[in-house]
Amino acid sequence: MTQRNLKKTVTFVQAIAIVVGMIIGSGIFLKPSIVFHNAGSPMLGLLAWIIGGIITMASALTVAEIAAAIPKTGGLYVYLEELYGDAWGFLLGWVQTVISFPAAAAALAIAFSTYTTFFIPLNPLEQKLLAVGVLAFVTVMNILSTKYGGMVQTLSTIAKLIPISIIILWGFINGEANDFRTASVITEGAGFGAAVLGTLWAYDGWISVTNMAGELKNPAKQLPRAIIIGLIIVITVYLLINVALLNIIPIEQITSSETPASEAAVVLFGNGGAAFIAAGIIVSVFGALNGYVMTAARVPFSMGERKQLPYSASLMKLHRRFGTPANALILESALAVIYIFSGTFNTLTDLLVFVLWIFFVSGVFGVFILRRKRPLTTNRYRVPLYPITPVMGILGGVYILISTIVSDPVNSTVGIIITLAGLPVYYFTKNR
Repeated sequence: MTQRNLKKTVTFVQAIAIVVGMIIGSGIFLKPSIVFHNAGSPMLGLLAWIIGGIITMASALTVAEIAAAIPKTGGLYVYLEELYGDAWGFLLGWVQTVISFPAAAAALAIAFSTYTTFFIPLNPLEQKLLAVGVLAFVTVMNILSTKYGGMVQTLSTIAKLIPISIIILWGFINGEANDFRTASVITEGAGFGAAVLGTLWAYDGWISVTNMAGELKNPAKQLPRAIIIGLIIVITVYLLINVALLNIIPIEQITSSETPASEAAVVLFGNGGAAFIAAGIIVSVFGALNGYVMTAARVPFSMGERKQLPYSASLMKLHRRFGTPANALILESALAVIYIFSGTFNTLTDLLVFVLWIFFVSGVFGVFILRRKRPLTTNRYRVPLYPITPVMGILGGVYILISTIVSDPVNSTVGIIITLAGLPVYYFTKNR
């Protein structure tokens, strides 16, 4: 089977929902505390959110041009392969297959079970078992039909925006915290670079819709628009909710809390409000988890078509009845189960963000190679403000990588080792 056999069932609205739904997941609820802690002040924390959004937008606008020119299932993995050669494309596919997507799914499943304890008391083992259970449910749903996953994505995206909108609205109207513009907090955080890195997990997910380019009805036009519209929505929401949080509770309370949104809800609405927000977070995380599971399988599926992984013949198969990459879905979910029992939310997210941005930077730079190899046509999408926009994405990405290496050398080293571990697999499968 080839990529052309994948059914074109993903609509434009669903593509936007995938972008928004995958980005607005757990990050906006779990990351404000660490972002403001590392930044050291409210204004620097807000600046970190803005810079993270700018870096993401510049990168997304650039990669969207590549996606429009190469509208194939597999996303950035396929783009790097065509622009840089098989080895570099393989390494990204390897990283996405063995750690990025399954680790993200594991982190989101853990977040889902953690917030479920607000309603149902669970011990640590029971939380992990619940995480495995919700992961299995989402996997089966996406095996049955990509359309089901797309519908869930659309509905969960709408549902998650309701509690976020309420916090923003009531926070601006009824918030009585001290003037955060002049407030400061002395912290021992890792610094501004680490704060920006924290926001990038909250922004992560934008690239994943490109994995499904082959299933969009008109990818050349719809994919760039979906990425742009989705990111504009997300950046706006993130800034508004962070300002609202600062207006509801003091900065010291935000930096010391793992769930600042829930604490803000308690201030605004009492314990009933906290329950409402917890339910909203659960819906939000479920939507993000569904998005990651839905898109994750497309990478090993594409690699299987190229016989770049062990058992490629199985990975490239579509389900006989449902027409979905069932075996690839099962592989990613199995790896996620391993991460559920071995990792923690912050460790998994920091590791995968660092590794991914190595390839994101090369992906953004790839637009210069693309324009040399494939001259622009009149009807093809092109990144605005070229070459300023891609240069912004590259410089921002390099800044993040250097800051992470300095602030967290252990995780950085682990990420590099895992990436390079893919080379023996590449040469083995190539020479087999």
